[in-house]
Amino acid sequence: MAQQDGPDEAHRRPAGVGDGTVAALGKLSEALECVERARGHLYSLHQLIGHADLMLDDVVRMFRDAGHPETAERIRTQLLGRNVIAGRWTFQIVEDFDDGYYTLFRELDRYAREQLVGGRRHLHEAEMKERRRTRGLPGHEARPGAGD
Repeated sequence: MAQQDGPDEAHRRPAGVGDGTVAALGKLSEALECVERARGHLYSLHQLIGHADLMLDDVVRMFRDAGHPETAERIRTQLLGRNVIAGRWTFQIVEDFDDGYYTLFRELDRYAREQLVGGRRHLHEAEMKERRRTRGLPGHEARPGAGD
């Protein structure tokens, strides 16, 4: 039996769901994707600052070896291991972000999808794909294994 042309059931709009709802869920998903990218940058910050702090061990040693003990000591005591934000290293910033804003954002995205479209994801994109693909052309199949 040939598969039906079009998206699978998980990517079809439930009966009675209007365009405005699909658009709003699509915008919420897009916003979450921006937060996901920001989260990645936050983890990059965490790793880069951590790496820089570890490099300061070499910096301190090199200044001492070059005959600049005052500079070495100032860097060691004032900069090495310093909080990047009042009272926090980057791991604490990441944890606060993950446990607070990020978790709530994901929970509300899931809540909206569950309440409004039975948990379905990416309906806006699935419908856009249907509008933009060329039916019957290789590489434009609705889904894997759906040889139009």
